[in-house]
Amino acid sequence: MEKMLENKIAIITGSGRGIGKAAALMLAKSGAKVVVSDIDPEPAQETVSEIKNAGGEAVAHVGDITEDSFAKNIINTAIENWGGLHIIINNAGFTWDSMIHKMTDKQWDTIMDLHLKAPFRIIRAAKPWFCDSAKKEIEQKGKAVARKIINISSISGTTGNAGQANYSAAKSGMIGLTKTISKEWGRYNVQCNAIAFGAIETRLSAPKEEGASMEKDGEIISLGIPKQIREIATMMIPLGRLGTPEEAAGSIFFLASPLSDYVSGEVLTVSGGL
Repeated sequence: MEKMLENKIAIITGSGRGIGKAAALMLAKSGAKVVVSDIDPEPAQETVSEIKNAGGEAVAHVGDITEDSFAKNIINTAIENWGGLHIIINNAGFTWDSMIHKMTDKQWDTIMDLHLKAPFRIIRAAKPWFCDSAKKEIEQKGKAVARKIINISSISGTTGNAGQANYSAAKSGMIGLTKTISKEWGRYNVQCNAIAFGAIETRLSAPKEEGASMEKDGEIISLGIPKQIREIATMMIPLGRLGTPEEAAGSIFFLASPLSDYVSGEVLTVSGGL
């Protein structure tokens, strides 16, 4: 795995914490130059510092991915620092749960914008650096460099989940987007895949009783799941435990690496056997 991604340039949204951070560290260790993106500056800078202290290259891009200018700005960060782009990992997100009959339009729109519209915008904005660059490479060398898009979905998007109509719909839409991109951009040697994660140890799966929360547009959104439900969910996992961020990052690394150069349009379920 050492230096398998040398000279590759990657964008990872939501990489100040959890799965995104683990992926950023793993890709950087393998030689990738990483744009670490988070809505909060402190965790983004912490991830960048860890990468640099380990001898890697990284820069922070702080911002809300639902803002209109975000997609263009984060890609510009990669281009201005390293002059290209090879890997996009659409990872950022959170949940805002409610039963369908209690869910507000704001809950629905926020989660759809975050998990589906924002990744679409980033992919669309990357067209010059994925497709146009590939055309030039084909003309000059007969073949384009492999480029990767990894969209983080969820088993909520493949099976549905009570209390998560917004999240399940967005993550299901992510799968449709993935399969469409793989068909449209395959001729440019772009591999686009999705990962449907099950329960991974992050602040989104931590016991709700611990009180983790975040602020979005003036509203405080509590994160995590009730302890009792978490315990029941853990019992249903054949491996008997939640996955670690590092285990989750391993599947991202595979799809970002040359090991997956003939894998495209797929949904990899990483759920401990569910």
